[in-house]
Amino acid sequence: MRKQFILTAAAAALLANGAWAARGDDGHVNILYWQAASILNPYLSGGTKDIESSSLIIEPLGRYDENGNLVAWLAEEIPTVANGGVAEDLTSITWTLKQGIKWSDGTDFTADDVVFTAEYCMDPNGGCQQETKFADVDTIEALDPHTVKITFTVPKPFPYGPFTGGESPIIQKAQFLDCMGPNAPTCTEANFGPHGTGPFRVTEFRANDVISMEANPNYRDPNKPAFASLTFKGGGDAASAARAVLETGEFDYAWNLQIDPSILSSMAEAGKGTVVSAFGTGVERMMVNLTNPAADLGEARSTVEGGPHPFLTDANVRRALSLAIDRVTLSEVGYGDAGKPTCNVLPAPAIYASTANDECLVQNVDLANQLLDEAGWMPGSDGVREKDGVRLSILYQTSTNAVRQDTQALVKQWWGDIGVETELRNIDAAVFFGGDQSSPDTFQKFYADIEMYTNLFNGTDPEAYMNNWTCDEIPSPANNWLGNNMPRYCNPAYDDLSVQLSKTAAIEDRAVIAKQMNDMLMQEGAMIPLVHRGRVSAHINTLGGIKLNTWDSELWNAADWHRVK
Repeated sequence: MRKQFILTAAAAALLANGAWAARGDDGHVNILYWQAASILNPYLSGGTKDIESSSLIIEPLGRYDENGNLVAWLAEEIPTVANGGVAEDLTSITWTLKQGIKWSDGTDFTADDVVFTAEYCMDPNGGCQQETKFADVDTIEALDPHTVKITFTVPKPFPYGPFTGGESPIIQKAQFLDCMGPNAPTCTEANFGPHGTGPFRVTEFRANDVISMEANPNYRDPNKPAFASLTFKGGGDAASAARAVLETGEFDYAWNLQIDPSILSSMAEAGKGTVVSAFGTGVERMMVNLTNPAADLGEARSTVEGGPHPFLTDANVRRALSLAIDRVTLSEVGYGDAGKPTCNVLPAPAIYASTANDECLVQNVDLANQLLDEAGWMPGSDGVREKDGVRLSILYQTSTNAVRQDTQALVKQWWGDIGVETELRNIDAAVFFGGDQSSPDTFQKFYADIEMYTNLFNGTDPEAYMNNWTCDEIPSPANNWLGNNMPRYCNPAYDDLSVQLSKTAAIEDRAVIAKQMNDMLMQEGAMIPLVHRGRVSAHINTLGGIKLNTWDSELWNAADWHRVK
């Protein structure tokens, strides 16, 4: 008897546009991140371009979908108290791995790889960039080849820090075994070409330039990815990236189109591509260096050991700098509908958004000048304020990007109105966000007074993100400059709130604590938020399967990308 197969209309449509093509049938796909990748190991870099390029290759146990939901990835399901995966006392979580998964080199993916990944990041001598993901972890053990148990030192209401999202993927034990601790940065071959479980594997890596990849022959779905090969190109700028998709069609996907919104709209009128955008947790902010960046301090430069900043430790100065800025103008000119003025580093989800810092939403140059007058910072003969021989002269750095340089120019003008001298510096994004410990120009080294950039966090729970500004996260030579606390802010009261958040279960109570942490950072001037940024990218009209994700890597579902025929 002949078997009959009945297709639904949706299934027939998928077949028609090629979504169910066999692996590699759709040829080649070109991705353009104008901030070039410098490494494919997110444990050694906090740069978005490094985290997202590596997400094509290495994967976590669970990740966040386009709606912010935590979904199983390399695990069978997301552990919860209800399904028995999370202990009722919240002190442990047990993950069951999918069976039959292979690394790209053909070897088996097992619980030992998961345990090793934790040991790799938690090594006290390794300077792991994602160490906050493993906060309060006591032990991680393989109960069998497909079961991993994580035990915490305290009850953990949100136990999904380790191994979820693009920032915390699994790396292969066999490949990285000799890369522990201080050896981590020296393992160039592994860091540039990790074996993975993802849809693609590296064939060539050129740091700060281009990555060539091919479909992973051992990927768990035999029909995916649809593309046989992939190029991840870096370099250029946001405008040229947008043009390469929307006007010339040279590339299939372009990331982070931080350009004048009117120019972007004009490009889209060519009809070759589509602009996609969504709001998540990204905030364009200024980090305030609370330590002394003077070059004559040598290795102690921009470290706690080098001493406090000569004038940015004055709260009046920090508040005045913030009040002088017109955030409405910055948002409208630089971001259009994809930007909103903000006074918070934690702007979303809505339950976590504080209103306690809204003073900054309205520019107030008069109050800024009054604060500086009252604090004894008086204009010198050249109009620059000074006090006790110290001038309010700021080196303000950021990555090279037209919108960021426009922002710098406007801020320099506004700070000039309050008697602050500003020197502007921009650094190639691949270097600024890179992990080269020998470079003086990384955002972790922070050899300037103020630096500006955007970052965000995976998922919708802010615990690990807010832990970035605890005392232990301050970058220094001792941790290979890989901490996340760029302002070098250290407040025991803030650390206490971090501990409280880790022990609090109800989301309403977690929101109260997270807001307190946000407000402490804002009101003590550790950073100056500017714009709540939406993600803006573009894809060519013949590229299907795109689901822009603001809660995880933008490339999170690249296995489902396909050519629309």
